[in-house]
Order: sequence, then C-alpha cells, then structure tokens
Amino acid sequence: MLRRIQVLPWIHTAYDISIAVLVGFAASRYGEECDQLIGWAMALALVFRRRRPFAVMGLVAGLALVQYVLAEYPDPMLASAPAAYDAALLVAMVSVVTHARAMWHIWTAGAVVLLGVGVEAGFGLPGARDAEGDVFSLVAFGGVCTALWLTAMVLRTRRLYVASLEARAATAEREREHLVRLAAAEERAEIARELHDVVAHSLAVMILQADGAGYVLKSDPGKAVSALKVIGDTGRDALADMHRIVRVLRSGRKVSGVIEDPDTETGRLRVSMDDLETVAERARAAGLKVDLVVEGVRGGLSTADQLTVLRVVQECLTNVLRHAGPGARVDITLRFCKDVILISVVDDGAGKLAGSARAAAGTSGGNGLVGMRERVEVSGGSFSAGPRLGAGWQVDAEIPVQEPPLRTKG
Repeated sequence: MLRRIQVLPWIHTAYDISIAVLVGFAASRYGEECDQLIGWAMALALVFRRRRPFAVMGLVAGLALVQYVLAEYPDPMLASAPAAYDAALLVAMVSVVTHARAMWHIWTAGAVVLLGVGVEAGFGLPGARDAEGDVFSLVAFGGVCTALWLTAMVLRTRRLYVASLEARAATAEREREHLVRLAAAEERAEIARELHDVVAHSLAVMILQADGAGYVLKSDPGKAVSALKVIGDTGRDALADMHRIVRVLRSGRKVSGVIEDPDTETGRLRVSMDDLETVAERARAAGLKVDLVVEGVRGGLSTADQLTVLRVVQECLTNVLRHAGPGARVDITLRFCKDVILISVVDDGAGKLAGSARAAAGTSGGNGLVGMRERVEVSGGSFSAGPRLGAGWQVDAEIPVQEPPLRTKG
C-alpha cells in the first residue's frame, strides 16, 4: 500500500505532461503567427493543474481571450479561433471541478467556459469579424460543456464519498484498537485484583501462623499443630485459586465472567456467603479478634455479588493483619437490604504493629484499597476507607444487589 502511494504522484505527473504534449502538438498544426505561442503556453499551464487548478483556469481563460481577440480584430488575423488546442480550457475546467476546494471556484469555472462558448458562437465582443450569432453552435457546444461539467461534478462527489468512507474506516480501526487496549488494560486490572486477593491474604495468614507456630513449638505443641493445619489449609486454597486463574489465562476467558459461573469442574470458582465464616475463622486463628454480624436475609444473591462481598471482607482483614497485627479487634457488619448490601469493617488499631506502619498505610493507598474500590465500583456501588478518630481504620462499602442469572435445564 505504501509503495502504491509513493508511485501514484509520478503517474499523475506523467498523465498531466501527456495532456500538455497533446495540446502543444495540436497547436503546432496551426500556421498563424501566435497559435503556437498561445497553444504551448496553455499546454505548459496544464502541467500545474492539480496544484493550482483555479489559477491555471484563469491563465488558460485569459490566453483563450487573447486568442479570440487576435483572431477577430487584426487584419490579417494573428491566431486561429476556434482551434483544437482550445481543449485546454475544458481540461482546466474539469481540473477545477475535480480538485478545487471552494465551491465558488467550481461555479466560476463553468460560467467562464459557457461565456467563452457564447463569445465564440458570435454573441460576444462588438466589432468582431464574425459577429453573427449562431444559436445552433451555442446550444451544441454549450450542451457538451455542461455535460462535461456535470460529469466532473459526479466524479468529484464520488471521490469525496470514497475519501469519507476511507476516513470512517480509519477512524473505526483506531477506535477498535483503542477499545482493544482498554479491554486489555481492564483484563490486566482484574487479573491483578484476583492475584492480590489470593496471594496477599493467604500469605499474610500463613506468615503469622508460621511465626506463631515457631514461637509456641516447644511450649505448646498443640497450638503449633493447629497453626500448621491452618497454614496447610490456607496454602491449599490459595494454590487452588492460583490454578483456577492460570486456567482462565490459558483459555483466554474473561476473569470476571469466569468467576460468576459456579461450575468447579471447568476450573471455575464456587463462591457462597458461607465462606465468610471461613475467612473470619482464619483471621481469628492468625490472632485477630473478629466479630462478624450479619443482618437481613443473605440468600438469592448472584455469584458476582457474593464474590465482591467476600473479597472486600477478606482484603479488610488482610490489611488489619499487615498494618495492625495480631491482637487488633475487628467488627464486621453486613446488612442485606432489599436492593443493596452495606458492608462496614472497623478495627481499633490496637494490634502489635499499630503506629508507624499503620500511619504509612494511611498515606500510601496500596493495591488492596485500589482493588476493593475497583471491585465495588464495577458492581455500581460506592466505597470509602480511612482512619478513624483516635486509632483504627474504617471501611464502608455499598453494593447494589444484582438479580442472579436464570439457569435453564438441558
């Protein structure tokens, strides 16, 4: 395509030179004193008809007027009129109609040609040698010039239409590429949220349990065994989630769409509100004092809503573990209303890591808060998080309830 674009100007130049040579050759067949000078001047002007169509039209029309005057008034006459090289005037008119940008240039070019036809037919300047009007010539040549002008207008309209289609196609292609880039960015963000939720929460629980098991290994082997069991269960769940995400990436399916389908045989995650108790229990095993309160009926929620609620609560507990540490108290309140889910997670900031680490978290705005905000906003809800007066942290989320998809048999 690029090679074609580069070669096309050379073809146009060769075509214009060929027309100019033909006009000059036609002028050379006339023997009056000024015919060749006028004809070759017209021919030379046609070489630039694509670059300056209206200027070329004016120059050729002026030369045609000089030709008419030299043919009608001097005795003997110094030029032939009409002559074959007068076709340069028609070529210049077509060039204006085809290439000019202003419409008044196009109408002016047509009017000049029709005026020239009228002058040549004998309805022109007073005192000319051939001053008798020839209506037949006026109608015949005027009709031919009008038909040529209309044909050029049709070609111009078609060329502009094709150009507009090409512009639309190019715009559509750019928009399509932009949408692909946006979809890829959205997909990467969803994958990043999933990986962060799985890895950050699981590793936080496993690290704290491992530290605790190492601390009480000799003094209280029973607690160490319990902590190791929590580590194993958490690791297996995290590994299962990682396998699921890897299968999704290999199959090229959309992460959010895959999660919403509870078919575990295809590597898709089954999520229910019962997992909240498991998440809270693991946080308690890691040293947090978790109080989970559920108000209202929590049945009939779509898988996407259940997953959003679970991930928000899970991430809040992970942040408390990381920034406040064991010993902090966390109050989780879930209110299931008719068309909205209200989530409130409040901690007292009284853990072993409270202080400088929690202050730094308040100003950093890590991936966990960003991921929770994106999840809630994708569901059409609202999200807010920030430090409380005194000590601690509070997270509030409001998630509109979506109707679960209907499943058909068969």
